[in-house]
Amino acid sequence: MKAILALEDGTWFEGESFTGPGETGGEAIFNTGMTGYQEVLTDPSYTGQMVCMTYPLIGNYGITEEDIESAKVHVAGFIVKECCKKPSNWRSVMPLPEYLKQAGIMGIEGIDTRALTRHLRLNGAMRGIISTEELDPAKLSAKAAGIPTMEGQNLADKVSSDTAYAWKDGKAVPVNLDGGYEWTGKDPRVVVIDYGVKWNILRLLEEQGFNVLVVPSSFKDEQIRALKPDAVFLSNGPGDPAALDHAVETSRSLCEDYPTAGICLGHQILGLALGGKAFKLKFGHHGCNHPVMDMESKKIEISSQNHGFCVDISACPDLKMTHKNLNDETLEGFAHKTKPVIAIQFHPEAAPGPHDSCYFFARFRNMVKEHTGK
Repeated sequence: MKAILALEDGTWFEGESFTGPGETGGEAIFNTGMTGYQEVLTDPSYTGQMVCMTYPLIGNYGITEEDIESAKVHVAGFIVKECCKKPSNWRSVMPLPEYLKQAGIMGIEGIDTRALTRHLRLNGAMRGIISTEELDPAKLSAKAAGIPTMEGQNLADKVSSDTAYAWKDGKAVPVNLDGGYEWTGKDPRVVVIDYGVKWNILRLLEEQGFNVLVVPSSFKDEQIRALKPDAVFLSNGPGDPAALDHAVETSRSLCEDYPTAGICLGHQILGLALGGKAFKLKFGHHGCNHPVMDMESKKIEISSQNHGFCVDISACPDLKMTHKNLNDETLEGFAHKTKPVIAIQFHPEAAPGPHDSCYFFARFRNMVKEHTGK
């Protein structure tokens, strides 16, 4: 079925829908991962974005139940050169087109993804429309220009869980906090604020021996304190961190009294809470092969990344850069000089991607032990 991808600047591509008829719009970005499309699709951080995969064949290992990162597909649209309709993988439960159809997500194939990627690299991420219903490129480009930009959007509250849950034995267990919460065991208690958390973050926190409780992004400072945690963790998520005034104020208060860590959007929220400023990257960092330098050890890690915004802490005397992106030298991690606060912009949970940075969870665990004795 013929489909058109049109961008706000008038650039357009003709392809075929592999998910049937429909229309969708969002910010068009590209991801350089050769694999990991299922984790990309289910990463809440991609909310509002149409993802173009630069690797030419996507879908060859199908969909596996073990590799999802949240309860649903979050991308606004999926753009590939060629979609594999008949996967070869003993773990696969369905092909990619069926998975997207069930989720109601548009997929387009047959376009020149190299040309699209080059265009976005030169001109920056921009709004776009995929459609089988309207095939006039000029009309679609005009419609794309009317889509809200990422700047100023609070998407974290839209993807956050509505209710609290404990993470036990690799699964979410709903809890009712109306009468408080009874922690079990002697493991250190960490409250994870859900701005769009990936499940592998929760898996790795549990693996480090944490007793994990996840709360909605709407939770206030006093609600979190009433849970009597030993530490606080700010998750990844989508959208503009500068639009999250409530999250910034809450984290500013909590990190005064609790060991605190953040990943991706959580990193940005902490950066703003401690005096930094957020800015939009030209085309963002999306992929599994971004080189990052640990400023203390000088070791270079290959990292998994997914963010369109970055934080500048150059005017924050209490913070120090711990990690730097070697492609554009932007901030990839920081620590407070006197408080137990650490944060990284990239994804150490390796889903998808390399395992180079998994030590972050052990570092957080050691920091909590040092400051709480647990």
